Amino acid sequence: MRSGWRRAGAYRGGLALVLFLLVALLAAGCATDPAEPSPVPAHRPGGHPAGRRPVTLTVGVFGTFGLREAGLYEEYERLHPGIAVRQTSLTRNDVYYPQLLTHLAAGSGLADVQAVEVGNIAEVVTTQAGRLVELGTLPGVDRRAFLPWKWAQGTGPDGRVLALGTDIGPGAVCYRKDLFARAGLPTGRDAVGRLWAGDWRKYRAAGLRYRERAPAGTAFTDSASGVLAAVVASAPLRYYDTRGALVVAANPAVREAWDLAASFARQGLTARLQQFTPDWDQAFAHGAFATVACPAWMLGYIQDKTGPAGRGRWDVATAPRPGNWGGSFLVVPAEGRHPAEAARLAAWLTAPAQQARLFARRGSFPSASAAYPLPEVAAARAPYFGDAPVGTLYAEAARGVPQAPVGPKDALIAQTLADTGMLQIDQTSRDPADAWHATLKTLDNALDR
Repeated sequence: MRSGWRRAGAYRGGLALVLFLLVALLAAGCATDPAEPSPVPAHRPGGHPAGRRPVTLTVGVFGTFGLREAGLYEEYERLHPGIAVRQTSLTRNDVYYPQLLTHLAAGSGLADVQAVEVGNIAEVVTTQAGRLVELGTLPGVDRRAFLPWKWAQGTGPDGRVLALGTDIGPGAVCYRKDLFARAGLPTGRDAVGRLWAGDWRKYRAAGLRYRERAPAGTAFTDSASGVLAAVVASAPLRYYDTRGALVVAANPAVREAWDLAASFARQGLTARLQQFTPDWDQAFAHGAFATVACPAWMLGYIQDKTGPAGRGRWDVATAPRPGNWGGSFLVVPAEGRHPAEAARLAAWLTAPAQQARLFARRGSFPSASAAYPLPEVAAARAPYFGDAPVGTLYAEAARGVPQAPVGPKDALIAQTLADTGMLQIDQTSRDPADAWHATLKTLDNALDR
């Protein structure tokens, strides 16, 4: 998957590699999911109450979602002896999501609970609203426990809450302290954050300072596409307006983000890489760039690709402006076998206590702001990243994310902007204005406009 929203959908397993906690540490490797869904039974201790037939609930996910790995299914079974939970998984969301839409339209072949990636959530709650169970009125579900913008993303046009948020991707900037020192830049995370506080153009200014004394063979940041994604993610209006109209071409915030990202390429501040490719992975290991836009889920990726040699060299600073890049939801199909029981499971899995536990064990940052004061989040640090206080740093970013509308084709739009347009500017020095108009034409074709 190459999504402008959550590339972590292709790399959920790497989150287990981040040693986030003061409270508990868990090492877990990446799981290899089957090409087709195959039920994996969860442990069900104690059988079921006499006189009652057990209910088996299925949860359909993409990638290594972490719910099973964090022990949440097993805990739910312990608390509900008549319930067994099984999970099916496809590795890639670009395979999983079309199948989900097909099964929803047919009203068959559905898991009792289905995961939905944030880039697809608007399409699901808008076009599939009649096929989903309302979750916002369930006992124990409290909108005040969630970030307002995350709650809004799971709400359908008629005001019904059809999806409950699991994780999010609040933004930061990860940077190499050793490379900053050699380039004469500050290395402490507070001082680094002040370099670009409040304005992504200050991030470019820091890059120009870095370029003056850059260690040989290094660039300031990895890619113009990564800059584009981060800047757009922090805008209060992106690809759709509040009425659901497509505004990519008309929204000045998108064009400004495009021009800014292109300037990184044209001024020699990028390593001219395409994210989530083997070359990008190797560049982490070789120390080829000094900064990268860094949503919470990126920490696991960096640690995995940089390895032991990078421990203590990387750190985390606040981003110029808060934004969100990634996240997922749980929905309950009305045509599932056990919609009432499934809705209760979805509500429990997304409750603040369970989100804090998932963060503690898998690194998925909670979308429930009520989880932030819990010790699993508030006390969380990342030893690999200089003991950075990632719990409080990302919580502050999450609270500042603007409540921008999410449209039905956000994922497609973001991918097209990054891979069709900005990548050409970065790697072939194509004129930014020419690339912009060509990309808009590609988008019109992709969206049948």
